[in-house]
Amino acid sequence: MNKFYRFSIFALATLSIVILLNTSPALAQEGANAQGFAPQIWLKNALEWINNQGAVGGIAFMLLYIVAAVAFLPGSILTLGAGVVFGVFLGSVYVFIGATIGAIAAFLVGRYIARGWVAKKIAGNQKFAAVDNAVGKEGLKIVLLTRLSPVFPFNLLNYAYGVTGVSLKDYILGTIGILPGTIMYVYLGSLAGNIATIGTGEQPSNPTVVWAIRIIGFIATVAVTLYVTKVARKALEESTSISVSEASRDSDIQ
Repeated sequence: MNKFYRFSIFALATLSIVILLNTSPALAQEGANAQGFAPQIWLKNALEWINNQGAVGGIAFMLLYIVAAVAFLPGSILTLGAGVVFGVFLGSVYVFIGATIGAIAAFLVGRYIARGWVAKKIAGNQKFAAVDNAVGKEGLKIVLLTRLSPVFPFNLLNYAYGVTGVSLKDYILGTIGILPGTIMYVYLGSLAGNIATIGTGEQPSNPTVVWAIRIIGFIATVAVTLYVTKVARKALEESTSISVSEASRDSDIQ
């Protein structure tokens, strides 16, 4: 068991390094890219329109980010675009607000549409129920760590956490973990100076910021892997111990 545990950690850590080193910052938090539809182009056009809306542009941008989070559209384009349209400070504020509200909306969809089905499925399996309960109790730490890592897709996590036992309060507090990455990506976007160059090879970059994102992401990925594995293993051991105790008690009664 220990050998398998160490091998799993090593394999995931290696995979994380490969992903972090080969993923462009412009693609780091994308959820999905549907065939036959170019969301990047659509979002860039929306950014161009927002750029001409003056004072209401910020509100329009946050509404667009909420829709993108729920609809699995690539939020990285909007995050980078915020740096071009609003600058680093306001861009970071608008992205954080829009992403947080969008994440909550997606979480609630996952919670009230899929959670009931999952709860019924694990109700008869004591081990799965124990792990789900343990993850729910440690929700704040787990959500915070996964939000710090670009390896975990932002949009997908929003729905996934809704299916788990993580409380809404812990989920919201843990989502603060997107803030460092948000500021860094908005800053990288501000270097572009032009919406058309966002997400392309022509976009200016800052190697120091890029490597900072990769290093933070790697550390967070390894940390959350170790922590979740520890929590799950402890929950399984406790579940097994309870099962043995109950079986022994039933045997004594008989």
